[in-house]
Amino acid sequence: MKALVKTSEAPGVELKDVDIPTIGHKDVLIKVKATAICGSDIHVFHSSPGIMHMINLPVILGHEACGEVVEIGDYVTNIKKGDMISVEPHLFCGVCYYCQTGAQLNCKNLTLFGLQIDGAFAEYARVPENCCWKHSEGYSADLGAILEPLGVAVHGALVGGINGKSVAVFGCGPIGLFAIGAVAALGATRTFALEVVPKRLAMAHQLAPDAILINPKERDPVKTIMEATDGLGVDVAIELSGNVEAMKQALKVLKREGRISLVGGLLGPIELDIHKDLILKEARVLGIFGRVIWQTWWQVRDLLATGKFDPLPVITHRFPLADFAKAFELAESGEAGKILLYP
Repeated sequence: MKALVKTSEAPGVELKDVDIPTIGHKDVLIKVKATAICGSDIHVFHSSPGIMHMINLPVILGHEACGEVVEIGDYVTNIKKGDMISVEPHLFCGVCYYCQTGAQLNCKNLTLFGLQIDGAFAEYARVPENCCWKHSEGYSADLGAILEPLGVAVHGALVGGINGKSVAVFGCGPIGLFAIGAVAALGATRTFALEVVPKRLAMAHQLAPDAILINPKERDPVKTIMEATDGLGVDVAIELSGNVEAMKQALKVLKREGRISLVGGLLGPIELDIHKDLILKEARVLGIFGRVIWQTWWQVRDLLATGKFDPLPVITHRFPLADFAKAFELAESGEAGKILLYP
């Protein structure tokens, strides 16, 4: 089969012919229908030091995926051939302390699909049964491919209250756009969307027409938000840009006793005024690494069922897997929303 493989510590990836995976007793084999490029895939493409320590080389990339089950292991009981599934890419053991206390995302034996074991930028992929999210018949493969990043956005929002609160979302990349659409649907009283790329601000407006759009290159975001909130700041700040300056601004506009969710990939050190921006505010700071397994998946399903939020417009481009170089270049440009690849 064809697969996109990270073969060495050097920048770049290769489209190679590799063997179709062999599954174990508790695995399924999926024929990949659609995958999405994540920001972490771009970091891997460039061999960024902040992520390369998490990789086992060589490895097939791709962890945001949807596919049809074409083979099942001997001990698989909940999945059958023909099922359409999405992948929970944090592969958990199910038996450690964290797994047994409902915190599978923090599994002591966690393995990362598409980074530490072969992923889904390929024609076929092996997935453990306990990391399969099964869909109803006829479910959209495109929607199935973006449920994982959508879950990150929803977890970042719902790790604390949203209904009746003011929210500032820093960064309108794909997950930021998901977050903006989600918080608007979940009852935020006022939403601020901050982004330096005009096209992405326009997409934010499409998802949340009442959101206040702020381009930090054109006006001071701290001053704008503080003036709009009578000097109080926002109840919730969600940092999704991975930008050091944006994180500092998010803390500046956070209301006393407010909550900040750190979702963006800040891969380096940062200097903060801990006393002024956190301690004196009694701020709640929460790191977001993925989703609550499986609670967030149910929350996403229920959110989409309301019909108040359609995430599919965030998908702006689609490419065959063979055109991965063009797709990665576009993803890195910041001019696109979510980009899908089709094997």
